[in-house]
Amino acid sequence: MAWEEWEQLKTAAAERHGTRMQLNRVPAGGGSGTGRLRHTHGPWTRAATVADDLHTSTVKSKADLGLAHDDMAGSLAGLASLVTVKAVLASWDKRLGAVRDECSTLGPKLRQVAVDMGEVDQAVSTKAGAVQVSDSGKG
Repeated sequence: MAWEEWEQLKTAAAERHGTRMQLNRVPAGGGSGTGRLRHTHGPWTRAATVADDLHTSTVKSKADLGLAHDDMAGSLAGLASLVTVKAVLASWDKRLGAVRDECSTLGPKLRQVAVDMGEVDQAVSTKAGAVQVSDSGKG
């Protein structure tokens, strides 16, 4: 490619891509989208419900595990395996307790995220609505 041709290509590219800033906007007539961002609480509240359900299930499982161990402990009295069963019970009791505790705090936090996101969306919408844009999009 000749030097002059290269210079012409650079000049043409510079003319097409000036240094002025341009914000893209929804074309007149709305374009293909709605032109609005929307937040929905759905995923956050569903996740919170799952955390609540898991909390309830874990509380029941922990209680059932304790009852099953109590019933079994009497029949294993004096056997070496009772020590192992007690160790397993302690391990699972600790794990289930940690899951229960985490889920009891997670549900309210997830619900709060849904509220907070909705408030942020409303604040951004209010601020964006206050911006005046000319019909030409250049002012």
